[in-house]
Amino acid sequence: MKQSNIRRIVAGATLCLAVSSPYVFGAEEGLSKDNLELQISADGGTPIRETIPIHRVGDIRYFSAGVGLEERSAKYPPFPLKLVFVAGPKAYLSQVSVMIMDREGKVHLQIPPTQVTGPWLFVDLPPGTYDISAEGPGKASIKEHVTLSAKETKTIYLRWKEETA
Repeated sequence: MKQSNIRRIVAGATLCLAVSSPYVFGAEEGLSKDNLELQISADGGTPIRETIPIHRVGDIRYFSAGVGLEERSAKYPPFPLKLVFVAGPKAYLSQVSVMIMDREGKVHLQIPPTQVTGPWLFVDLPPGTYDISAEGPGKASIKEHVTLSAKETKTIYLRWKEETA
């Protein structure tokens, strides 16, 4: 059965999210990798597991999610920044490239579009003030400014205007 068909079948399923840190080491690079594991229990079916990779650049961790009803209804770790990519009034976007800089112009994080597989991007940044630049597939770059604290998750909607033909 195709993955897209599985998602439709389990739309009303129960969802469980577990954070796992297996510290699987790459044979060549020696880098650690964390994962979020979604377990979707279909009605009367076998549980389906989905693994969402948590990427790491230095001390900054990030992951992309929000594909399908299962992921949008899950509870996620409390990262200080959640970016939501939207085109027009309702359409979610993925494959967005993101750059996050501090106020002095130092780049803290540059995320390629291949690592933004869903419309949500969670980023574990230290408290501070940042400038965010994002470019959607075939869309102009948009910028946002955000101040993060250690006590809350700040959700920023990056919205591209709907294209007119």
